Amino acid sequence: MQIEWRLMMVGTALCGLSGCMEFGLWGDSQRYKEDFHYSYPLTGKGTITLENANGAVEVSGWNQDRVEVSGTKYAASKSLLDAVKIDAYASGGVVRIRTERPSGETRGNWGAHYVLRVPRSALLDSIVTTNGSIRVEEMENNARLKTTNGSLRVHDLHGDLDARTTNGSLEVTQVEGNARLQTSNGSIDADGGGGTFEADTTNGAIHANLADVSADSPVRLHTSNGKIEVAFKMGRVPDVKAETTNSAITLHIPGNANARLRAHTSHGKISTDFDLRGGSQSKSTLEGDIGSGGALLDLSSTNGPIKIVRN
Repeated sequence: MQIEWRLMMVGTALCGLSGCMEFGLWGDSQRYKEDFHYSYPLTGKGTITLENANGAVEVSGWNQDRVEVSGTKYAASKSLLDAVKIDAYASGGVVRIRTERPSGETRGNWGAHYVLRVPRSALLDSIVTTNGSIRVEEMENNARLKTTNGSLRVHDLHGDLDARTTNGSLEVTQVEGNARLQTSNGSIDADGGGGTFEADTTNGAIHANLADVSADSPVRLHTSNGKIEVAFKMGRVPDVKAETTNSAITLHIPGNANARLRAHTSHGKISTDFDLRGGSQSKSTLEGDIGSGGALLDLSSTNGPIKIVRN
């Protein structure tokens, strides 16, 4: 047995000095790198799309009528690096950028990182990556963002936002417009308002501070195994539907708010800072009008308390 073990160790060592060395580099996806840069004119509310894989994407707005694309592609071997192609072109007010997957390559030992400077008024029609984060800031148009296994950060966006990821957190600040946020196995933190607001996650908490949400713009929050805490900074409160499991819900509303409360939890306490008019109360349910009634606050939890707090 000792002889067999020594032979195996020697074989492994020789393998590491010969052809198996390339195999050992498979886990080092950034061993070989190459920078790239492109520049395209784009005026008015032009459109930008980007399709990437295995890398982060950063997009920031500026007051220039052009798109500057900078970045680095990387791979575990020189031959694989050469096979990673950056396909970028502009036509008819649209700039399209794509990282081409090497033929037959399914492992994650290659990728690219992008940094874009774009006109603030440009439409981010589709910014997509995998196994990497996305960061967007200082834009004045709509944005659709999607990644997997990475975080998503959006700051100072004046437009509608559709942001989705998996296995990563989602953070949104100073966003004015309709917002649809979705992740799994990650938290959602949002600060903004100006339209409808939807947040959906699993195994993560939702925190939201919302301002300037019109009374006819519903707010929908859903998670499992995570708490929900939402605060409204204005007097008018829209319809709110918040659902979680195995955690708490806390709703902060102004003292002069008018709304209709419907709260239910299977195992937890329901409490409110407001006097309720009409309605009913039981061990697991609390219903009634806050002020003169109005928008519906529909709050539901299992195995967690529910609180309605006066700002």
